[in-house]
Amino acid sequence: MQQLLKDWRQDAMRKHQYESAIYIGDKLLAITNDDNDALFLAQVHFSTGNYTRAQSFLEKHNLIGRNTSCQYLAAHCQIRQGKYEEALSILGDKNPTHLIISPSKARRKLQHTNGTLRPGNKHGKGNGKPDRIERSEERDRENLSDIKYEAGMCYLRGICYAKQNAFDRAKECYKDAVRIDVQCFEAFDQLMKNSLMSPDEEWAFLESLDFDSISNENNDISQEAAQFAKMLYTTRLSKYKNPIDFNHASETLSTHYNLATNPDLLLSKAELLFTQCRFKQALALTNSTLDTDEYNFSIYPIHLACLHELAQTNTLFLLSHRLADLHPDEPATWLAVGVYYLSISQIAEARRFFSKASMMDPHFGPAWIGFAHTFAAEGEHDQAISAYSTAARLFQGTHLPQLFLGMQNLQLNNMTLAHEYLNAAHALCSTDPLLLNELGVVFYHLDHLADAIAMFNNALTIAADIDSDPRAWIATRANLGHAYRRQRQWDLALQEFEEVLRQGGRDAGIFCTKGLVLLEMGRSWEAVCALHEALAVGPQDPVATDLLGRALEENASLQGWGNSMEGEDEEDRQFDSFIGARQGDARRRNTKGKGKSRGRMSEVAEDSMMIMSDEEE
Repeated sequence: MQQLLKDWRQDAMRKHQYESAIYIGDKLLAITNDDNDALFLAQVHFSTGNYTRAQSFLEKHNLIGRNTSCQYLAAHCQIRQGKYEEALSILGDKNPTHLIISPSKARRKLQHTNGTLRPGNKHGKGNGKPDRIERSEERDRENLSDIKYEAGMCYLRGICYAKQNAFDRAKECYKDAVRIDVQCFEAFDQLMKNSLMSPDEEWAFLESLDFDSISNENNDISQEAAQFAKMLYTTRLSKYKNPIDFNHASETLSTHYNLATNPDLLLSKAELLFTQCRFKQALALTNSTLDTDEYNFSIYPIHLACLHELAQTNTLFLLSHRLADLHPDEPATWLAVGVYYLSISQIAEARRFFSKASMMDPHFGPAWIGFAHTFAAEGEHDQAISAYSTAARLFQGTHLPQLFLGMQNLQLNNMTLAHEYLNAAHALCSTDPLLLNELGVVFYHLDHLADAIAMFNNALTIAADIDSDPRAWIATRANLGHAYRRQRQWDLALQEFEEVLRQGGRDAGIFCTKGLVLLEMGRSWEAVCALHEALAVGPQDPVATDLLGRALEENASLQGWGNSMEGEDEEDRQFDSFIGARQGDARRRNTKGKGKSRGRMSEVAEDSMMIMSDEEE
């Protein structure tokens, strides 16, 4: 009869007939009075969303103190009811760090270490066991199921602390959860999704995880499972660092495990393309994902950002209406509406919907950033700084809020504060070309031209290394040209401005600066041509008009000097020809004279030519 009821209960669960499962489970518990059957019944109540009933059932049967699985479920019920203090009282405030093990390589190294003894043994040198081995043995004595539930409780502690805005404690709980059980993906996802760690911390944390603990068998299958899990986790890390490792993991998962069209892998590739400013390619990947899974809400933030960058307002309009009709309870829906209004410059409406999305999920990063962007778009720098500061407090591992704070202070000409915020962002992420460009601008305004040139060059080098779209960094190249111009390195400045024009930066200011550089180099006619092109782009540009006048005057003076010299040379040639003809006539007359009179006549002829030459002059 017990087996019959268990099969009946399982069949009801497979068909999601929860009332049947509760009814049969209650009869089975009455017969067996087994804790496992009681826990199963509580889990069915939890699955139906009846958290209070599940909680009272656990308390009634005194299950919470008996095993970790019941303790985990009771705390989870409290969290679902928003009772975070009560949940923490069940979970406790300390993580079981004795269950954390180091990666297998380090563990094997310690196990094979001989003679590493600690003070206090009978030889006076130690007990012969490294501390980490003790922890490993203590973990081995625990039941594997209990270890996983302990990791789950660390994750729940992190949820409670995050809801109380204690993000540092939440981060440590999430990290301990993954260290105890590397398969606790929920905790790892919270770390990545909420940007609780900097890019460097993320990669260091990944290397500290023991993926070999996934399988206890010492064979090729366990090693492959460890590598597979590590590659999956690698695709979730920051895309600003180690793109080569990311590409290797992505290609291996795509080719060897047939995950090329997996939505999560496509999302990771789209995020990498977005950091490279390749918005069209990123949008193609997000579109392909939404074609197969239209309501995968994790893809929408990057999808909406690409649509905004490419100014596809019609697509944003249709998408936001469809989401508002079908999923009004999702924060991503109102994020889409806010992005649409921001794209058509209706800033007040955009702010209202970004605020609505952030109220629905206070830890929804894109909504906070969009909310702050609306103030920046209107030039309300103080309100923008306040909103970016809130985002920086909520998402401590990402450099973007600090970067935007630096940009706002830069616009307010607060160079000291701008430098501090940008340095804070640089400490979190040193491989973002946009951040390096902004630091270069600060150095430029502080007259630290050598540092500015170094930053601009570094930004362009990193952009090229990550295969970013060159047209996205036209402004950085123009800034580099201005820095060279300020240092009077005319050839390098001219080279940068010509490269800007080749890449499509046909702006009146670029033509003006090119003309100014050419003027400084003494190439006035080329300067005139460049300034005419500037006026063709911006006919009313006062700077181009003034520089063109100067260039024309300089060119005219050079041309006038050359023409006057040519005229003088022509007159000299005519005069020499005339004198030569008169001298020839005089010689012919002199040959007719006799004897001694030849010398006298010669002198008279020479005198007469001198007189004539004076008269001609």
